[in-house]
Amino acid sequence: MTDPDSLRSERLYIDGQWREGADSITVRDLADGGEFARVAAASSEQAEDALAAAADAQAALRETTPVQRAGWLEAIADELESRADEFTDSIVREAGKPVSSTWGAPTSAARRFRLAAGEARDLARTYGEYREGATPGHEDWTAIVRPEPIGTVLCIAPYNYPLQTTVLQIAPALAAGNAVVVKPSSKTPATAALLTDVVVSAADLPDGAFNFVPGQSREIGDTLAGDDRVDTVAMTGSSGAGKHVASESGITNLVMELGGNAPALIFPDADLSDAAGACATGSFKLSGQRCSAVSRVLAHESVHDDLVERLAATMDSWVAGDLFDESTNFGPLIDESHAEEVAGLVDAAVEDGADLVVGGERDGAFHEPTLLANVPQDADIIHREQFGPVAAVTTFETEEEAIELANDDELALDASVFTTDHDRAMRVAERVDAGSVRLNGAPSHGLGDVPFGGNDASGINREGIHAAIEQMIRKKSIVL
Repeated sequence: MTDPDSLRSERLYIDGQWREGADSITVRDLADGGEFARVAAASSEQAEDALAAAADAQAALRETTPVQRAGWLEAIADELESRADEFTDSIVREAGKPVSSTWGAPTSAARRFRLAAGEARDLARTYGEYREGATPGHEDWTAIVRPEPIGTVLCIAPYNYPLQTTVLQIAPALAAGNAVVVKPSSKTPATAALLTDVVVSAADLPDGAFNFVPGQSREIGDTLAGDDRVDTVAMTGSSGAGKHVASESGITNLVMELGGNAPALIFPDADLSDAAGACATGSFKLSGQRCSAVSRVLAHESVHDDLVERLAATMDSWVAGDLFDESTNFGPLIDESHAEEVAGLVDAAVEDGADLVVGGERDGAFHEPTLLANVPQDADIIHREQFGPVAAVTTFETEEEAIELANDDELALDASVFTTDHDRAMRVAERVDAGSVRLNGAPSHGLGDVPFGGNDASGINREGIHAAIEQMIRKKSIVL
């Protein structure tokens, strides 16, 4: 049993001060099965305090320069890298991510802050415009179009990437000169608390410019999302949660990267070894708990069996064990209830006629890497974001059918196309309904230098450092 005195204890951060919460969130240690941290949980009144502090800070933030804000971001990046070991330990324990795939997270996050610093400097150089009248009667008009901060950005972060994704929201918001209110997932708030400490320690921010309010969504979610002092909601999460936040937010700018059900289309001329390796990584990395995970593998009927055999041959490479052992690359799901849900989808698919090739067993929060073959098109697992370690392989006959099957879902975030035919690759990529299409590789969003996000129920607008900044400024025309 974990000694309560050894637990990390984290507080709220509101209006330049650390505060005790109205309640607390106990964070389970997925590395050793005990408890890892207790993080303060804000009340609705404390969430209101954070919004008021952010609103009050806007005047001071408008007086800052892009160069000054770039300096903040560079300082945050330096501090983050100096505390990389703390972040790595926190992510492994609260998110259950093996250290072998976590050690690079702090470096990745720091690079995103530095990328945002460069964009902040560009605000002074490239975001402004000078216009002259070009319509009859307005020939003598001239105008200066200036970017200005949008105001307050509410950052709603997910549990699967508690550092990198949170940074993708915070960094562009600060670069643009906005006040920030961070609401982390209640499943992984400890890493966000550590990030808050880094931000407020490294950067000389005005009071109220950065606020950290962890808490249960049922307690503070609607208070935050529904407040008219919020000017942009930056959210990464499930489509269901995104729809709820959108319904509460009213006339507010939304930057939402939501659920995915990424298809991987495997054509007969594809390099099947490469395709199998990429699909395995796409399905099993972080135990499938990624919005960009390969959720369904659409294989041409002529290569289905060969592909399944090659996928099966990769399964032993996914090694479970001590999350702090470098040889471990596969960990548990976030909690037992989610593992039960994934197991239910697998069982239902088998009942519908799918072949269970490898895996399928669950033990607590751990679910084995699982390979399903000949999955019927009407199986629920084909049409769901299972967020679990399952490669579900189904078939198609023609290119046209492959595109139709890929587009037969309201989740349109990512897709992959595997073929050695350049014309087919481009033709299919252009017709697949997805925010991003990867050619001959598993979906990947990188550092945020390329815009990414989904269509339909998978999101609104685009994430990425530059893309997000464009959503977190507004343009003011000063007509001379």
